[in-house]
Amino acid sequence: MFGRSDARTPGLTLKAPPESARSRLERTIGYSFSQEDLLDTALTHPSAVIGSEAHYERLEFLGDAVLDLAIADLLMRQFPTAKEGPLSKLRASIVNARTLALKAQALDIGAMLRLGKGEEKSGGRHKVSILAAAFEALIGAIYTDGGIGPTQRVVEFLFTGDIGGPAAERDYKTELQELAYRRFRTQPIYELVSAEGPDHAKRFTTRIRIAGREFGNGTGGSKKQSEQAAAREALDQIGQEIRGRRA
Repeated sequence: MFGRSDARTPGLTLKAPPESARSRLERTIGYSFSQEDLLDTALTHPSAVIGSEAHYERLEFLGDAVLDLAIADLLMRQFPTAKEGPLSKLRASIVNARTLALKAQALDIGAMLRLGKGEEKSGGRHKVSILAAAFEALIGAIYTDGGIGPTQRVVEFLFTGDIGGPAAERDYKTELQELAYRRFRTQPIYELVSAEGPDHAKRFTTRIRIAGREFGNGTGGSKKQSEQAAAREALDQIGQEIRGRRA
């Protein structure tokens, strides 16, 4: 940031006052609080209060519900044809303690927290549970201060980058399960065929049987990946059969 020249003393450059942590947070999320005490409360851990002084737990409770709603709304708009099951899984992959703690770290919330001496000594500023709770409290504070509109905008700004990545990939196993039940009235059976290679680079191969028939084989770096690959192949094979009968 450039300084400014003092008209009373030519050549003397005065530095602008340092930006406060609060102002930096508000600038980063694009929201300024009208009720400043709400942000103070959102950043106050229960260990730091005496008597009936407010702390973040009530705002955390509210923020948890508001965040679920805001993310659900965002996902509905991002994936207008997706079904409830995949949407729920995607939301769960986004709204969890680890992700929320990372968001709090990115906003430097840990450094702004008010903690009791015991929690301070035990590393409370870096605990996933505390950071996640403080982040939810921040969302609850924004909602209380400005309503759902500004809250939704902040959530979209902070979470849009988390949507569309690996967590948004198709869940072939779920798709196959639904198709297998509709077509064969039974569920797929996954059989681990092999696990080869050294521990640090093991390759798994999985086979799928549905109603006694083999429908696909898949290979991957984990058992889960091999099952997804096998499910994808099975979906392709069943799809070809369906199209062949319609031709």
